[in-house]
Amino acid sequence: MFDLQGKVALVTGGNGGIGLGMAEGLARAGARVVIAARNAEKSTAAVDRLKALGSDAFALTADVTDEASVTALFAELAERCGRLDILVNNAGTNVRKPVDQLALAEWHKVMDTNLTSAFLCCRAAHPQLKAAGGGKVINIGSMMSIFGASFAPAYGASKGGIVQLTKSLAAAWAADDVQVNAVLPGWIQTALTDGARAEVPGLNERVIARTAAGRWGQPEDLAGIAVFLASAASDFITGTAIPVDGGYSIVA
Repeated sequence: MFDLQGKVALVTGGNGGIGLGMAEGLARAGARVVIAARNAEKSTAAVDRLKALGSDAFALTADVTDEASVTALFAELAERCGRLDILVNNAGTNVRKPVDQLALAEWHKVMDTNLTSAFLCCRAAHPQLKAAGGGKVINIGSMMSIFGASFAPAYGASKGGIVQLTKSLAAAWAADDVQVNAVLPGWIQTALTDGARAEVPGLNERVIARTAAGRWGQPEDLAGIAVFLASAASDFITGTAIPVDGGYSIVA
């Protein structure tokens, strides 16, 4: 039910953090994992980790905020793999400023990286997923898809948009046997959230106090949900947004 042997998975931003945690889960389940990212050095190290898990992994350098780069990415993917079964839209960034201090260029940077990139990759992936007879799309949202944060207006808007994009694509592509779902990570310890802990006073203590599990999540905590949503186990699940947050969203 969870076997991904013979499947090809593309993970944007898969060379670190949550993306790599998910990529490792997919690799362990048998998928051939392709990483799309801008930092070639990080990608090389990530591919080595995936190969050690038995995946015939490789990396492609791409800027998923750029339409031409995305077109080239999916053309090369088709040439090298001949199919695509799983797309994980994980590329993301943040600018932590209240809205009155946020420059328009910073707003566009966050929206383009977090939301527009998912649109571009989904649009490019659809013909390949359909040609494979169906497939899976996993979009990475956030707790900020549910809650507001004074220091993350652009990030919250982009991640709320991810959930609505997910629902629209799920409705549009169900007839093609393509399931589209979103994952909403809680506070996961990554390079991105290390910056948040340094910049937002008291954040670490508040996160631990509210999270029922009593800790920050780790990237590997996202491996299981990635395999589930990428596998036949979730064939009748589409358009959902699933928190993976240690109980953060259920604590009053």
